[in-house]
Amino acid sequence: MPPDRIEVRGAREHNLRDVDVDLPRDALVAFTGISGSGKSSLAFATIFAESQRRYLESVAPYARRLIQQAGVPRVDSVNGLPPAVALQQQRGVGGSRSSVGTLTTLSNTLRMLFSRVGTYPDGAERLDSDSFSANTPAGACPRCHGVGQVYAVSESSVVPDPSLSIRQGAVAAWPGAWLGKNFRDILATLGHDIDRPWRDLPQGDRDWILFTDEQPVVTVHSEREAGRIQRPYQGRWTGVRAYVLETFATTRSAPIRRRLRAYLDASPCPVCGGRRLRPEALAVTFAGHDIADLTALPLDRLVPLLRDAAAGHDPDSAAGLLLGELLGRSALVVDLGLGYLALDRALPTLSSGEVQRLRLATQLRSGLFGVVYVLDEPSAGLHPADTAALAEVLVGLRDAGNTVLLVEHDLDLVRGADWLVDVGPGAGSAGGRVLHSGPVAGLADVPESKTRRYLDPAHRPSVPDAPRTPTAHLRLGGVVTNNLDAVDVTLPLGTLTVVTGVSGAGKSSLLGVLADLVRDHLGVPADLPDEVVETGEDADPDDEAGPGTEDAPAPDEQSRAGARAVEGLEAVTRLVVVDQRPIGRTPRSNLATYTGLFDAVRSAYARTPEARRRRWSASRFSFNVAAGRCPTCKGEGFVAVRMLFLPGSYSPCPTCHGSRYAAETLEVTRDGRSIADVLDLDVEEAVTALADIPSAVRGLTALRDVGLGYLRLGQPATELSGGEAQRIKLATELQRSRLAGTLYLLDEPTTGLHPADVERLLRLLQGLVGGGSTVVVVEHDAAVALAADWLVDLGPGGGDAGGRVVDSGRPADVAARALGPTGTHLARRLTPTR
Repeated sequence: MPPDRIEVRGAREHNLRDVDVDLPRDALVAFTGISGSGKSSLAFATIFAESQRRYLESVAPYARRLIQQAGVPRVDSVNGLPPAVALQQQRGVGGSRSSVGTLTTLSNTLRMLFSRVGTYPDGAERLDSDSFSANTPAGACPRCHGVGQVYAVSESSVVPDPSLSIRQGAVAAWPGAWLGKNFRDILATLGHDIDRPWRDLPQGDRDWILFTDEQPVVTVHSEREAGRIQRPYQGRWTGVRAYVLETFATTRSAPIRRRLRAYLDASPCPVCGGRRLRPEALAVTFAGHDIADLTALPLDRLVPLLRDAAAGHDPDSAAGLLLGELLGRSALVVDLGLGYLALDRALPTLSSGEVQRLRLATQLRSGLFGVVYVLDEPSAGLHPADTAALAEVLVGLRDAGNTVLLVEHDLDLVRGADWLVDVGPGAGSAGGRVLHSGPVAGLADVPESKTRRYLDPAHRPSVPDAPRTPTAHLRLGGVVTNNLDAVDVTLPLGTLTVVTGVSGAGKSSLLGVLADLVRDHLGVPADLPDEVVETGEDADPDDEAGPGTEDAPAPDEQSRAGARAVEGLEAVTRLVVVDQRPIGRTPRSNLATYTGLFDAVRSAYARTPEARRRRWSASRFSFNVAAGRCPTCKGEGFVAVRMLFLPGSYSPCPTCHGSRYAAETLEVTRDGRSIADVLDLDVEEAVTALADIPSAVRGLTALRDVGLGYLRLGQPATELSGGEAQRIKLATELQRSRLAGTLYLLDEPTTGLHPADVERLLRLLQGLVGGGSTVVVVEHDAAVALAADWLVDLGPGGGDAGGRVVDSGRPADVAARALGPTGTHLARRLTPTR
């Protein structure tokens, strides 16, 4: 077995075509190729998966089931393979109590420091480390349970318009759909006048409805609705305050939590003052600060403070050892461009790129060597000015005796690699081949490669000859949120505007304020999912299975958001927010169902002669309906095998063999294909195969235009990256014809995109603007920034060092002035050298 390289033979995972490739060990190896070419299949699904499989063979069966396993790759052999660690982009990063400190373990060490060497008040008992955590019963403030705020329901908070009657919706905090009607019917049964204006009801009745803890049960005779007679049922009354507080505390749905938050009066906890900890813990100090002070400091300010404290302690003492550990870990986070983050920053408020770099910092501190690190776009969300620091970290990993495999689109990082593996040439079935494996310079001799021309140092991004003339202007005065403090911003309408700046400069915060202001102007409820509401579709805000089910950020993080003055909103008639939230939480949600094109396909199958003969409707061809799906796997396509002391495994359903459908359903075909065969097609193939279904072709063409031609129609939503989910939403929007007056807001849409795909995306965005819309994009990619009509550059740094408008204007002018990191980078990109 050659010790100096990793040999892969016969890799057939996903679209890989029996790939053979050799990779050097103890080197920095970059994998490139357009989206869907197969580079992740080679790096993660083959090399990492095989390394993990071999390692787990040495782990006790009981322990294996505690580890998320990558599966057994389809490959003939992989030789010379060391243990591997994978750092991938992850959508879910925990609830709002998970923080930068918990992920990096810095919070654990800081709590230990306060426990062991903190300064205690005279006579105070020494506390253990759990007493300094707001997430434990020993440390959480007893009044607010570690949240930092207390919530109350008042009459004005839940009944904003007392001129309405209960039937008309006076109690705005009630949910929609059946449950709200249930509360109304119970009140009518109890004898309350639900047609009288709220303000005319007796105060005693109003107080009982809102604040009672009584829960009487009555027999409800519902009114006849929509031609249906509902049977009487037993209804239990719950007071408005009890319903709001209980649901707000227990719901797992972020949209529901956001809606209820609007009906609560929040104030800092009177016991802890909003600092979440017990008074005994807050009384302990180190270097003159309590632990809440230190966890609220940005790391680039915390590090100097700890360094000064360490200078006064023996390195071998308890304080010296703990401070050395804190300094080592926190300095790595700062080096990775995340110094603007504080330890108490909630993880759900971070981008996937920020989370991955935090995990990378944790791995670097582990001191491992002889390991293969497989990284998935660590530059995601990183400003080009910070790429050099990331490159130094990756080189440090390599120099410590490790092999670094980097799936990356940032060409500055790729140019610094020791070895390049370019996969392609196309995506899906048009890719899956290794076009080049060797030194980076060797790619210049591979004409098939889509990456080749972008790696040429002389490559220059295209710049519009003449920026568009704005149709109007949107002016935001005194924007306040997070690190934006009284910022004035002007956005031209009818143009493509790009918001730039280093990580943490305030770009996404500005976009969030803009979205909220437009929602208020349009009267759009803030509690519904963005990708549903802003496109004018109906949705039930009480649907627990809807998108955005992760815990919402703590309410106090959003309470100050807003602007002092706003001008120009009258020109905006519609808002579309295209974000990277997943399009579904279960494998039953997929590309075809989300975009709606599967409805047209199922209807086409229902019109076939055989389906008509059997009197089958379109619902028969859904794997979510009992009549059409496989009875064994219930439409899942697989069966789970649960074993007590071995890891659970999944295998194709023995009845439907993974098709999800009942055998009878598959007997109906169109052009020789069953409905399951259609779901197995990728988008490129489906454009041709479904050419006789115009409504389906429209959606498929939009998906292909956003660079997703390689995805299978039936690909589960759980397998899609955040960038892919965002582009699916954009494709869904592109099928619509309502363009003029629309404001599109996109947050880093190039995430996961090859430069060739970025050019394709830019053409689509320019097309939206050409149709009369306004597009505002938060982006780091220089090609997108230079293609804009207008730039707004925030910074100059992140966190407290950012939050200001560094420059704004035409991209060429911003580059010429070079007032900040963005302008300097753009100037360099506009003057390439050989």
